[in-house]
Amino acid sequence: MVPSASAVESPAEFVFSRTFDACREYVWNAFTQPEHLKHWWGTPGSSIEIVRHELRPGGIFHYRMKFPDGRAMWARFIFREIVAPERLVWLNGFSDEQGGLTRNPWVPTHPLETLNTVALTEQGDKTLLTITVVPFNASDEEARVFAGGVNGMKMGFGTCFKVLADYLARRS
Repeated sequence: MVPSASAVESPAEFVFSRTFDACREYVWNAFTQPEHLKHWWGTPGSSIEIVRHELRPGGIFHYRMKFPDGRAMWARFIFREIVAPERLVWLNGFSDEQGGLTRNPWVPTHPLETLNTVALTEQGDKTLLTITVVPFNASDEEARVFAGGVNGMKMGFGTCFKVLADYLARRS
């Protein structure tokens, strides 16, 4: 069965859902444990080096993503809410090697941070994952840039979650 995917957005938020052929505990672990994250988070062909991973409110997930062409970028999550195994909320942004917040290297007028909420809902032996992303403390221009980037977010999360689906299938 092919996992379903959908996206709905407004200028204020981006929502993307996908159903995975895995129990909620497996999906939760894949999203919250470094030994799993490094296998699927990011773009296909990239590799992830996890520098810090502190799964607690106020904790950081700081990582470097290296692309096949040799380029690299740093990013971070600052965890805000953790309700295992159903909800994970974090601020997301690009960073430097020390974990400091930086601008998007490709789109400097993108919001400095976004607020991301993942909800995991059991559906029998499957799991519906819904991610909601909203600009955080964004200027009007940053909010417009965010809204204009919806197609890129659809493609990015779609691709990333396909890698996650493949990873979960290998684990079962």
